[in-house]
Amino acid sequence: MAQHHIITKMTGVKVCFADPRSPWQRGTNENTNGLVRQYFPKGTDFNKVSRYQIKKVQNLLNTRPRKTLNWLTPQEAFARIIGKVFG
Repeated sequence: MAQHHIITKMTGVKVCFADPRSPWQRGTNENTNGLVRQYFPKGTDFNKVSRYQIKKVQNLLNTRPRKTLNWLTPQEAFARIIGKVFG
């Protein structure tokens, strides 16, 4: 995120950074970690996980509606932002 200011300039979306050792400031990130852990429990050896398995979970999570996005999927929300920027 070294060039986060470019993302803000292009999209109007502010990029915020949480304080170290403050997980309560990263609600969506912590929630997403929990969702990932449903598929890959803590301690999973990712050297033994195929690229296909990771892509499958990525797709499942990116097409799962989220309350924080007004029940849009992350994929839909991202497409809307990109559409406003490049549309």
